[in-house]
Amino acid sequence: MTDPVQTLPEPEAVGKLYDRLTLSAMSDGTFNPNVHIGYWDTPDSEATVEEAMDRLTDVFIERMRVDGSSHVLDLGCGVGGPGLRVVTRTGARVTGISISEEQIRTAGRLAAEAGLADRAIFRHGDAMRLPFEDASFDAVMALESVCHMPDRQRVFTEVCRVLRPGGRIVLTDVFERHPRKAVRHPGIDKFCRDLMSTTADIDDYVALLHRSGLRLREILDVTEQTTLRLADELGKLAAAEERPAAMDEGNFDFGDDSFKPSDLAGADDFGCLLVTAERP
Repeated sequence: MTDPVQTLPEPEAVGKLYDRLTLSAMSDGTFNPNVHIGYWDTPDSEATVEEAMDRLTDVFIERMRVDGSSHVLDLGCGVGGPGLRVVTRTGARVTGISISEEQIRTAGRLAAEAGLADRAIFRHGDAMRLPFEDASFDAVMALESVCHMPDRQRVFTEVCRVLRPGGRIVLTDVFERHPRKAVRHPGIDKFCRDLMSTTADIDDYVALLHRSGLRLREILDVTEQTTLRLADELGKLAAAEERPAAMDEGNFDFGDDSFKPSDLAGADDFGCLLVTAERP
């Protein structure tokens, strides 16, 4: 089958999108400090969506191998939930950047409210032109953010530049799984359109990292533990309470006919990668 033509995200438009979503979530009572998917370790895990979101951050922490002496860059930091969890669980310093000015304002407020403003700093910035000196960070985390960036190669090259030798990047990214369907799940198109995202080329991912100067340590297909399970869990919540799934989807609610995570229920061709790489 012919690969669909992907529209490259425009950073300014992505920033405005997340400005709007952040303000909407705060005004309608659905605000969540985690703007990312969850991670369920086993098929029989009974973790709630909120617990699974925290678990994904913990999976990142385990792979970054950071401690109280470390400085972590949160690339596409959202409203700061994961970064603040890194600080509280490891003692590391965290600097987060987002293309959304509203997300940065909110993250800064949450850090101050948590008494962590001295350990967690959030700045407006573009991941393709990182405003940091070479070898500034011991680790980089990117939870579902690189899919919103128009040039993964450029982003990873920048990440390699700001990492210290031996420093790690841990990320999640989305891709279309094989075998490819003759007609792909409609939720994938809604995701890419409404979230201004692209799916990665799994066949080129290792080379992509190597061209950026990074060395692959681990690449895992975690679709069953993440995107598929999240869509199913949100669908169950909506069915159990006889209300639209959007009411349970917090910062992801785009309106009546726009993307919601439950739109991807059963979309086993919409994959999620968990990647760990290192600067030699």
